[in-house]
Amino acid sequence: MTASFTPSSPDRLRVDIWSDVACPWCYVGKRRFEQALTQFPHRDQVEVVWHSFELDPGMPAEHPQNMRDALARKYGRSAQDAQGMMDHMTGVAATEGLDYHFDRARLGNTFSAHQLIHHAAAHGLQDAMKERLLRAYMSEGALISDLDTLVRLAQEVGLDGTEARAALLSGRHAHAVRQDEAQAQALGISGVPFFVLGGKYGINGAQDPQTLLGALNQVWEETHPAPLQMLGTDTPADGCEDGQCAVPERA
Repeated sequence: MTASFTPSSPDRLRVDIWSDVACPWCYVGKRRFEQALTQFPHRDQVEVVWHSFELDPGMPAEHPQNMRDALARKYGRSAQDAQGMMDHMTGVAATEGLDYHFDRARLGNTFSAHQLIHHAAAHGLQDAMKERLLRAYMSEGALISDLDTLVRLAQEVGLDGTEARAALLSGRHAHAVRQDEAQAQALGISGVPFFVLGGKYGINGAQDPQTLLGALNQVWEETHPAPLQMLGTDTPADGCEDGQCAVPERA
């Protein structure tokens, strides 16, 4: 990987996650990662940072097609095949406790939603905002490109609505979104979710919780080596005796 990361601190493990709000596998991946964290002994020392990724940057603010027809057109499949894809995804999501309703989905650009996630991060509510936007899109049929809808969702997670509206209207966090996307390109990320653990190990896709847990354990052990265990006496000799040479203590 060539992009730079803020390194994990000696007592923390940083996990950077690229995902899109309009990505059904990203919501599943979030749940599976959360399940892995519940089994990770150092879960309280994990710092999760969400990064922006747009699967379709050219999407208009509101797309006139429904999800089934949009999928059929995108992948060159029949409407029946597209419905089968949606049904399969709905079933996968249900196993993770997620209630998908693609029949309600309102397709639209996610650029403003990503800006809102960055705004929430500045107030310590990034994960809550990410979660709320995913649920609004996947389950509730919310148009997440709509300003009033975004302000409402921001207020629901505890953000000031007036401030959130001003941030979105001014594009205060637009550059941060573009930086995330540029970093994803530098890393060669072409699909999401994508996890980077400890700034050096990448995991592509919504892997199962045990795979994610194994990766967390491996990276923790490599980046946080266990303290040296002393065998025998741990009192250094003064001078050269008792099998070792030591620097005399200075007064």
